[in-house]
Amino acid sequence: MVSDGRAGIDAGLVQRLVKAQFPQWSELSVSPVKVDGWDNRTYRLGESMTVRLPTAPAYAPAVDKENEWLPRLAPHLPVAVPEVLGKGAPGEGYAFNWSVRRWLDGATAQVDRLDDLPGFATSVAEFIRALQRCDATGGPMAAAHSFYRGAPPAHYDEETRRALVALEGRVDTAGATAVWDAALASSWDGPPTWFHGDIAHGNLLVADGKLSAVIDFGTSGVGDPACDLVIAWTMFAGDSREVFRRTVEQDAGTWARARGWALWKALIVLADVIDSDASNAATNQHVIEQVLADHAQAQ
Repeated sequence: MVSDGRAGIDAGLVQRLVKAQFPQWSELSVSPVKVDGWDNRTYRLGESMTVRLPTAPAYAPAVDKENEWLPRLAPHLPVAVPEVLGKGAPGEGYAFNWSVRRWLDGATAQVDRLDDLPGFATSVAEFIRALQRCDATGGPMAAAHSFYRGAPPAHYDEETRRALVALEGRVDTAGATAVWDAALASSWDGPPTWFHGDIAHGNLLVADGKLSAVIDFGTSGVGDPACDLVIAWTMFAGDSREVFRRTVEQDAGTWARARGWALWKALIVLADVIDSDASNAATNQHVIEQVLADHAQAQ
């Protein structure tokens, strides 16, 4: 039996699943992609397709969600998103639904691959605005399937405050608490709006230095779009952050909640790695510093 976990998914399993459920593609090669995610394992199927398999029960609902909604959203978005070609069912010892998608060319959006970071920031903001304009009628409301992205950040209050206690004396916990309290004091008063849920460099593809596709809508849904602004501090700075801020056109309350989302993630990761992974710790400390400085400037 193949494990439900990440380690149990391999090219052999993918070949068996494809042969059993999509025999028309059974002769195509199967190989791991160079850059993979954690929530899902992705394999190249031939030259023009990929197979994507959730690694755990919490990630499995994304398959049906993406299969239903990506075809509806795609015509209204300025760059490519994954095109679903088939939905697989549990089998061969694997417990979840899975999907076959068309291959999207491009590399993940590392800063050193971008000659014009402000221009890239503009394109990301334009994508977010286009997604927000999509019809949200009947869309999946923020909940466990989105890991509560799109819901109030208060869902993670206890987790955030535990991290603040753990990091006392090692980061500016008083400043961080002020940022977190400001996020909790704000609420989304607009209509439910589409959000991606994980706008990050690994889910943004670039070709010829420009944004070419947005992938991994597993945490997408309908609700508060504040979570989609986190990239302002995790990837952008200076001119690129300012052009992103101007182009994405969000109100002060949404920015306050966005700072909360960025702070939550950076705090919990930092608390976990501060004594074991210096590089990761430095990255998250930097995000916290940037968020705190941005909050101070907004006052």
